[in-house]
Amino acid sequence: MRDNARLFARLFCLTTFQALFYMSFKVKVAASGHRFTAAADETVLEAALREGIGLPYGCRNGACGKCAGELLSGEIEYRQELRATALAESRAGKTLFCQACAKTDLEIAVREISRVADLEIKTLPCRVEHMQLLTHDVMQLKLKLPGNERLQFLAGQYIEFLLKDGRRRAFSIANAPHQDRHLELHIRHVQGGRFTGHVFEDMRAKTLLRIEGPLGTFFLREDSDRPIILMGGGTGFAPLKGMLEHAFHVGIERPMHLFWGARAREDLYLHELPLEWARRHPQFRYTPVLSDPAPGDAWEGETGLVSDAVVRHYPSLAEHDIYMSGPPAMIEEATPLFAARGARLDRLYSDAFEFAQDVLDKIKARG
Repeated sequence: MRDNARLFARLFCLTTFQALFYMSFKVKVAASGHRFTAAADETVLEAALREGIGLPYGCRNGACGKCAGELLSGEIEYRQELRATALAESRAGKTLFCQACAKTDLEIAVREISRVADLEIKTLPCRVEHMQLLTHDVMQLKLKLPGNERLQFLAGQYIEFLLKDGRRRAFSIANAPHQDRHLELHIRHVQGGRFTGHVFEDMRAKTLLRIEGPLGTFFLREDSDRPIILMGGGTGFAPLKGMLEHAFHVGIERPMHLFWGARAREDLYLHELPLEWARRHPQFRYTPVLSDPAPGDAWEGETGLVSDAVVRHYPSLAEHDIYMSGPPAMIEEATPLFAARGARLDRLYSDAFEFAQDVLDKIKARG
C-alpha cells in the first residue's frame, strides 16, 4: 500500500511537471495588436521571433537592455539574475523580454521591428568560426559575434567587412534572422579581388574581422499576400536562402518559386537544399537554370538565361512580388523584360552584386 502511494505521488509530480513544461500563454503587443504564444520554458523574445514578430534586441542575454518594454498586464519571471544594465531598466519599471518568461497571459508595450529604419546599424568585431568550400570558387563563412552581442537584421540584408586599409567589402547574409548565433556568408573567389583572394588563400578559422550592418533595403516584405518569385544568379542565392528559410520558419503559405541561374551544374553549390525544401513545403517550387552546362553534367533541366526561364513559366507577372539577386547584368536585363510582362516596378526588389571599384579597375587593366 505504501509503495502504491509513493508511486502515485511520483506520477502526480511528474504529470504536474510535464503540464508546467508544456504550458503556454498568449501574448498581445498593444500597439500593433499582434498576438503570439509563449511556452513556459521560453522567453517572450524567443517566442515572438519564433512566430515572426520583430521585437527589438541587442544581446539576448540581459546585458544591454535594448529589448526593454512595458508589461501592461500579466505576470512574468526572469530566467536568471539580471545584469547591471538590465537591472537598471527593471528598476525603472521596464521588463526585459529577452529574459522574461510568461507565467500568465500577457499584454506588452514594446517597439516592433518591421522596417530597415527600425534597425540599429552596428560596428562589431567577429571571429571566423567555420569555413567550408562549397564548390571550386564559393566559400561558406560562418562568423561568430562576441558573446554579449547579436546582430538583428531582416531576411535578405547584407553586412560589410571593414578592412584595415579603409576599404569595405559587402556580402549578403545567407541565414535567416532567427538563426543569429552565426552570420553565414557565401563568398565567390573573384580573380584580382584582394579580399576574396585572402579568404581562399590565407584565411583560417578564428581569424578576427570587423563588420558593419545590417545594411540594405533588399529584404522580404511580409505584409503582402501576393505570390513570390525569387530569381538568383550565382551567389545571389545567398540572400534568397535567408528569405526562404525565414518564410518557412514563420509559416508563410504564399506560393514561392525560386529560379537559380548558374553556368554549369557545379555552380549550383547547394543544389540539394532547395530540392529538400520543395519536398517539405508544398507552397514552394524550385527551377535551376544552367546557361552553359558542361558535357559531363548530363543536364536535362532548363537552360539559357534565368530571366527567360521566369517568363516561360509566368507569361503574366502582374500579380507577383519579385526578388532578384545576382550580377548587375542579370538584373538590368530582367527588369524591362518583367515589366513588359506586367510586373509592377514597385514590386520588383533587387540586390545587384557589384564588384568594388578597385577590383573593377584590375579587371579592366587585364583587358
